[in-house]
Amino acid sequence: MKLSIPGRASATAVVAAAVLLTGGSIAGAAPVAVAAAPDLPVANVKAHLTQLQSIATANGGNRAHGRTGYKASLDYVKAKLDAAGFTTTVQQFTSGGRTGYNLIADWPGGDTGRVVMAGSHLDSVTAGPGINDNGSGSAAVLETALAVARSNYQPTKHLRFAWWGAEELGMVGSRYYVNSLTTANRSKISGYLNFDMIGSPNPGYFVYDDDSAIEKTFKTYFTGIGVATEIETEGDGRSDHAPFKNAGIPVGGLFSGADYIKTSAQAAKWGGTAGKAFDACYHSSCDTSSNINDTALNRNADALAYAVWELSA
Repeated sequence: MKLSIPGRASATAVVAAAVLLTGGSIAGAAPVAVAAAPDLPVANVKAHLTQLQSIATANGGNRAHGRTGYKASLDYVKAKLDAAGFTTTVQQFTSGGRTGYNLIADWPGGDTGRVVMAGSHLDSVTAGPGINDNGSGSAAVLETALAVARSNYQPTKHLRFAWWGAEELGMVGSRYYVNSLTTANRSKISGYLNFDMIGSPNPGYFVYDDDSAIEKTFKTYFTGIGVATEIETEGDGRSDHAPFKNAGIPVGGLFSGADYIKTSAQAAKWGGTAGKAFDACYHSSCDTSSNINDTALNRNADALAYAVWELSA
């Protein structure tokens, strides 16, 4: 994604500082360079959203759990990951008498005893195509995973990406995944990052405050590009980080707002319209590909990639 030159320069400086801080654990040794996160092309993220919109349009207008649009969405994401060299696993479960699916993608290499996960829910509500909720998070997680492959990134920790089914029914897919893990495998996950609605048309910039280290990583990125953030409260416990948190796994994430109303102070800080919902099309038929703020999608997707690189280095 292309930021303004001043913003991009600041972000680069932040990454450079992180390299110096994280390098050279042996006294007297020269710092070891940590690969900087790539600048994700926002056009790539939006191209995934276009595909998800087309899938919804061809399948009754939605991508909901147990519907053909959901399975087609999963097949689209899986094909991209398989072609990029990920090891993918489809996990099947049942909810409401319908079959649901989670998609898990592991990047080969890294310490499998220390796993960094990034995930998003792939399902929509039945009322609409769910392009902001949650095509936006799903597309950004996918593009981050593809950037890992393009750069042949070899982190110290093991990277795992996930797309959850039936979140709209109460985090069913992510809860099924966490509950299926052994105690030993749960302990191997050093952090789970969640991205649910990151392109809201009247956006805010909200950071989860569940784990201080993950929270600091996101805030460092946004400080570097000169964007103020607030603590996320609207979706607290209402998305796929909740099962991980309840299992004692460190969690964090980003959010750009749903049906809460933007205040005058928030509009002064972030732009947009005070007195209007962050996403007036939340859970509605108008949550289409036109229901996305490109700037918010740009910033949040790049923050996602930054956090994945920093936390897995």
